[in-house]
Amino acid sequence: MTKNPFEQAEEIAVKLAAELPTNADQLEQFRITYLGSKNIIKALFGEIKNVENERKKEFGQVLNDLKLKAETLYEGFKEQLDANKDDQQALNFDVTAPSKPTNVGSRHPISILLNRIINIFERIGFVVAEEREIETDWYNFTAMNTPDDHPARDMQDTFYLKDSTEYLLRTHTSSVQARIMTTQKPPIRIIAPGRVYRNETISARSHCQFHQVEGLYIDKGVSFADLKQTLLYFAREMYGKDTQIRLRPSFFPFTEPSAEMDVYWGLKNEDDYRITKGTGWLEILGCGMVDPNVLSNCGIDPDVYTGFAFGMGIERQAMLQYKITDIRQFFENDVRFLRQFKGAI
Repeated sequence: MTKNPFEQAEEIAVKLAAELPTNADQLEQFRITYLGSKNIIKALFGEIKNVENERKKEFGQVLNDLKLKAETLYEGFKEQLDANKDDQQALNFDVTAPSKPTNVGSRHPISILLNRIINIFERIGFVVAEEREIETDWYNFTAMNTPDDHPARDMQDTFYLKDSTEYLLRTHTSSVQARIMTTQKPPIRIIAPGRVYRNETISARSHCQFHQVEGLYIDKGVSFADLKQTLLYFAREMYGKDTQIRLRPSFFPFTEPSAEMDVYWGLKNEDDYRITKGTGWLEILGCGMVDPNVLSNCGIDPDVYTGFAFGMGIERQAMLQYKITDIRQFFENDVRFLRQFKGAI
């Protein structure tokens, strides 16, 4: 006796519920049987013409439910088999096998020195301050006691933006100090690391771009003795606990009195004789007490507050630390050069 379409659909539903493919071949057979171009559910759609008119809609819904269930079961079986495959691959992984070599990057020597200097000053309460590299003439020069007719402007060849006499590439990170002093009230204790620019001829010993770290401390009662002890601490942390320093009178428009700080490098070999010009002493940075005019320009009362500032170039110290003879190597992105610093922090 021929079964009616509803009975045929019920048999397929029972068969579908009993399916449990355990490998890829069985899963493929499941797909062909229930979802393929000639699947058994699709064949039942041809039986709709044999269903009473009042039950055609009901039968169509039964077939749609069967098709949806088959699709859902297929996706579930497929995900489970894929997961089992991944688990098996993990079990087959040999944890004792040698690993593939990994290309390890390296820090740039400038970054190494910058991080080291920052860390030294952070340990005694200095906070890192960073600002823009395109600066105004006022923050770069005027605020730092170098008005238009000041001869100190001739000491620095400046890159001005095209068709502008106001905007420029900062020539020192002192502009960061000016911005901090105009926006914060004392006490102020910052270090300002960053890149600066000067219109200089590029050679083995000079470049049109380089890096500086400048420091600033302003509070009531700050003295030159505080400056000296701060710099002595830095020198001994940077170059060794027995490092000696000396301060020589100098001139900077934004500090008064001003000084150059040297460290005793020694005369142990010919390189030491050459870089110290036979004296054993090596100039590291410039420093001094913040000029009262600078404080006034930035809105700080020089009768109440005093402060000191210092600044140093990073490339020079990196060249000394790593025996690098050509400053241009820092900016050429030569991987062979940079690989020498693998493992450095």
